[in-house]
Amino acid sequence: MTAVLPTRPAVCAPALPRVVGADLQVPLVTGERVRYANLDLAASAPALEAVAEHVTALLPYYASVHRGAGYASQVSTTVLERARETVGRFVGAREDDVVVFTRNTTDALNLLAGCVPGPVLRLDVEHHANLLAWGPGRVLRAAGTVEQTLADLRRALAADRPALLAVTGASNVTGEVLPLAEITALAHAAGARVVVDAAQLAPHRRIDIAADGVDYLALSGHKLYAPYGAGALIGRRDWLDVAPPHLAGGGAVRAVRVPDAEGVTEVTWAPAPHRHEAGTPNVLGAAALAEACRHLEAGLDPAHEAALLARLEAGLAAIPGVRTLRIWPDSADRVAVTTFVVEGRPAGLVAAYLSAEHGIGVRDGKFCAHPLLQRLAGTEDGCAVRASFGIGTTAADVDRLVDALEWLVTDGPAWSYAVVDGRWSPTPDPRDLDPLGVGPTTSPPRPACGH
Repeated sequence: MTAVLPTRPAVCAPALPRVVGADLQVPLVTGERVRYANLDLAASAPALEAVAEHVTALLPYYASVHRGAGYASQVSTTVLERARETVGRFVGAREDDVVVFTRNTTDALNLLAGCVPGPVLRLDVEHHANLLAWGPGRVLRAAGTVEQTLADLRRALAADRPALLAVTGASNVTGEVLPLAEITALAHAAGARVVVDAAQLAPHRRIDIAADGVDYLALSGHKLYAPYGAGALIGRRDWLDVAPPHLAGGGAVRAVRVPDAEGVTEVTWAPAPHRHEAGTPNVLGAAALAEACRHLEAGLDPAHEAALLARLEAGLAAIPGVRTLRIWPDSADRVAVTTFVVEGRPAGLVAAYLSAEHGIGVRDGKFCAHPLLQRLAGTEDGCAVRASFGIGTTAADVDRLVDALEWLVTDGPAWSYAVVDGRWSPTPDPRDLDPLGVGPTTSPPRPACGH
C-alpha cells in the first residue's frame, strides 16, 4: 500500500458509559485480528454495560405482570410501570402523556396509524417506517433548503388540513435535524398534530416534547443502547384511548362477556397504555430501555460527536471521488450520521472491503429510505455507504475509516470480491462467520441493495 496518510490532531474522548463489545476482536481475511470499529450504530447500537448488568440482575425476578400475586410478579410489575415514568421523563413528556411499550419505532408508528382520525402529511425524506405506516395523505417532496421546505410545509398544511404531520427527528441517511419547535408551531396553527420519528434523534440529543410542542414521539431501544426488543410510543392520551386496540387479546381488556346465541362477544377495552399492549409484555425490554434512558440522561455528548463528525467529513472531502450526501445544505444541526458514495465502486463492495480488510462495520444500501436515496445517491443502483457513530466511537475509529477509503481509492482492494447470494463478499472468505456455533443459515439471500 502506497497511500500517504496525513497526521491528524488528537481528540479527547469524554467519560461516557461503556458499551458491551467495546474491545471486540474480529478476524480479517488476511488472518489477523483487530479491534472492531463499529460505525453502524444508526442501524443498531450495542447494549450499555450498565443495561446488560441491569437485565441480568432482574432475571431472577422475572414473572408475568399485573395480575400475579407472587412476589416476583409484583417486582416485575413495579419495574414495568416505573420504566414508563423513566422513558417519559427522558423525552420530556407532559404529565398526562401516555407511554406505550412497543417492539420498535416501526411498531410504534403503525400503532399510532390506527388511531389517527384523518389524513397524514409527511415528507419524502422519511424512513420507510414513517413513510409507509400511514394511510391517506400527501407525501410532500422536500425542497433543497430547510427554509423552503418549511415554507412548502406551511402551504401543504393550510391546503390539506391533515390530522397529523409525521416528520423525522433526524434523517437516518444524512443525520440532518429539522427545527421541531418551528414545525410543531406550523402544524398546530393549521389544526394538525405532530409525530416525530425519533429513532435517530433520541440516541444523540436531549428531547423535550413538552417544550417543543410535539404531540407524539416514537423511538427504539435497539438504537438507544438497549437491544432487548422494546420501543415506545409517547404522547397524548385522547386518540389512544378511543382507537381500536393495536392487538386484540389478554391484558388489553377490562371485561369480556361470553358470546350469546348470536355469537356476539361484548368487550370493554382498557384505556391506554394497556389498551395497546395485549399479551405478555416485554418486561426485560422495557427495563433495559428505561435503564438506558437513565444513563443517557447524563451521558449524551453532542459536542464530542460533532467533533468526530467534522473529523470524518474533513477526511472524506480530501479523498478524490468520495462524495457525501446532504438534503439541506443550510441545515444547522446534524447527528453523527454520514452517507457517501465512492466513484466507480459499488456501495456493497466498499462495505465488504472495509469489513474484510480493515475490521470496520458500516452499512450499504438504501437504508429503508428508497425515495431519498434515488434522489441523492447519483449511482446506477441508488445505493450508498453510511457511517454512523455514538457512544464508544473514537477518533481512531474515524481515522481508520478515512485511511481505509484512501487506500481503496489509491491502491484498490487487496482481496478479491464478488456478489455471492445477493451480497458483495470476499472470495474466498476464510473468516469464521459462526463463532457462536449456531449453525449454517437457510434463509434466502436478500438483494445486494434492498434496504
